[in-house]
Amino acid sequence: MEGTGSRSSTSSSVVTDYSLLLWTLCSVLLPVLITVWCSFQRSRRQMLIRDIFRKSKHDWRYTDLFGQPSYCCVCAQHILQGAFCNCCGLRVSEGCLKKADQRFHCKEIMMSNSGAHSSMPHHWIRGNVPLCSCCMVCKQQCGTQPKLCDYRCVWCQYTVHDDCMMDYLKTQKCTFGEFRDLIIPPYYLSTINQMRKEKRTDYEKVAPYCRKHWMPVIVLANTRSGNNMGETLLGEFKILLNPVQVFDLSKITPAKALQLCTLLPCNAVRVLVCGGDGTVGWVLDAIDEMKIKGQERYIPQVAILPLGTGNDLSNTLGWGAGYAGEVPVEQILQNVMEADGINLDRWKVQVTNKGYYNLRKPKVFTMNNYFSIGPDALMALNFHAHREKTPSLFSSRIINKAVYFFYGTKDCLVQECKDLNKKVELELDGERIELPNLEGIIVLNIGYWGGGCRLWEGVGDEPYPLARHDDGLLEVVGVHGSFHCAQIQVKLANPVRLGQAHTVRLILKSSKMPMQVDGEPWAQGPCTVTITHKTHALMLYHSGEQTDDDTSSSSEEDRRRELTDEDT
Repeated sequence: MEGTGSRSSTSSSVVTDYSLLLWTLCSVLLPVLITVWCSFQRSRRQMLIRDIFRKSKHDWRYTDLFGQPSYCCVCAQHILQGAFCNCCGLRVSEGCLKKADQRFHCKEIMMSNSGAHSSMPHHWIRGNVPLCSCCMVCKQQCGTQPKLCDYRCVWCQYTVHDDCMMDYLKTQKCTFGEFRDLIIPPYYLSTINQMRKEKRTDYEKVAPYCRKHWMPVIVLANTRSGNNMGETLLGEFKILLNPVQVFDLSKITPAKALQLCTLLPCNAVRVLVCGGDGTVGWVLDAIDEMKIKGQERYIPQVAILPLGTGNDLSNTLGWGAGYAGEVPVEQILQNVMEADGINLDRWKVQVTNKGYYNLRKPKVFTMNNYFSIGPDALMALNFHAHREKTPSLFSSRIINKAVYFFYGTKDCLVQECKDLNKKVELELDGERIELPNLEGIIVLNIGYWGGGCRLWEGVGDEPYPLARHDDGLLEVVGVHGSFHCAQIQVKLANPVRLGQAHTVRLILKSSKMPMQVDGEPWAQGPCTVTITHKTHALMLYHSGEQTDDDTSSSSEEDRRRELTDEDT
């Protein structure tokens, strides 16, 4: 009996162990299986969404959280996440995405039906109207009810209450709103397409609305510049304008985007460059290529929305030291319409290496802002090398300036560029200049340098003429080191003014020194640097964006323009 009892107890313990093992395996495997199944479903859902995005005529973007209360345009339910169209502003839940894609049309960038057109009806979208918008009929606020309500035209941006929407409004002709002078209408492009088939180029005869002051704008945005606001700006400009006139420079080159100018009236186009000074230089180089191709009559005027780190050219032309979303996009377009045209000198920088048997071609750069050799070029070179290693860290303007500050402080202690005056010779218009004890030389074309510092004018009562960007002259200054640069930027010191000239020649006799042209640095051995005038660029000057430093310069600019008008 005892043996039978012991065997039964042993078998029961084994069963208990097996059941414990089974439950342990279930507790471990079940979450794993659930996780795998969820991952599979998520990837399958994302693949279906990407497939809809790829085939759709809408410019869909997926978001995990809408920035304002939103309602699905299909089921009218409140949604926190889903998709929205960057062009027409449709907002839908994930489950209604396919239905919305089939039911609603996006902005028509070019009319598909043939024939002459001079107008088009409103394109109404229901719900999710902008906050603080007013009804065009009763002048009361729209979008105040917590549901899908009211209408918005995707072209003129007019909004109408559900109760105010009458039959005649649905067929009324759209005026394209306050930015009619900047928008390229779809019927214009269809007419131009027909004219090209007939080999006609008199595009001025089909200017829309019969307006004399039509100035279509082309937006070129660099989504990689500065604080990464380019992606958001692209969507906002596509909603206000025709999507065909908004380009992402990470997907298309400026040279290809600017060919749109050849389909528009001569001397009428304005280009808004959203990016840093490097992006502006890239666009201006593409405009120079248009001149080489014989397309001078289609050359546009260029405005700037500063998204970079330094933005000295933007600051000089009155567009500000940096954009962080504080100004509405509507105001930016208004500023582009009201801006005045001016010229900007562009310079050729030729770097010829020394040596009797040097067979390499000289390096040739185009300069818009400044050329420098010394501590500021060294800071730019160190920053550039660090950014090439870890580009993800340099997505903020504040971080970029902090890194510049770190390398400037380091150079104050090391002084890698000391005794520059013993290593270089400087000639201004062929005349040799005796150099004092310096660590750096800066050649300026514009008024601002180093992220917002007026270098040539300086501080104090010394009567120095204002630096101008259209007089064919370069301003040449010297600095004693990184600490001296910092003193200049906080207005505690003046630079060493070496003179003004139409041609600058700098000879590096020995050793290797850091150089830069418009923020593009490199380490250079013995060479000869020659800077000569290349061409002019047509820019837009915004007189409304002024700082305290601009008070004196603005009056000088006004006097200069008055004299120019009198001469004309």
